[in-house]
Amino acid sequence: MKIKPLHDWAVIRPKDAEERTAGGLVIPDTAKEKPSEGEVLAIGTGKFVEEKDNKGKTKEKKFVKTVLKPGDHVLYEKYSATKIGFNDEEFVMVREENVLGLL
Repeated sequence: MKIKPLHDWAVIRPKDAEERTAGGLVIPDTAKEKPSEGEVLAIGTGKFVEEKDNKGKTKEKKFVKTVLKPGDHVLYEKYSATKIGFNDEEFVMVREENVLGLL
């Protein structure tokens, strides 16, 4: 992959939308929901997080590494994704904090 995300951003290939319901009905293209799961293709190294004292002043900055790795299948928040197109393919970019879990 030639896209290298920065900080805690992840590049995800979304799973294709379902063609049929569990009962066997065909879903038309206009009624298909956006998928909110996919495979992580690339992820940044991490981000800096500020620790604050009781008065709200910045006490210290710590670097927090990312937990996800390429190849993980994840579930992410539907409206937190940013669509990008690359090499005639559509991907989404999501911050690691908007990933809900591993599948």
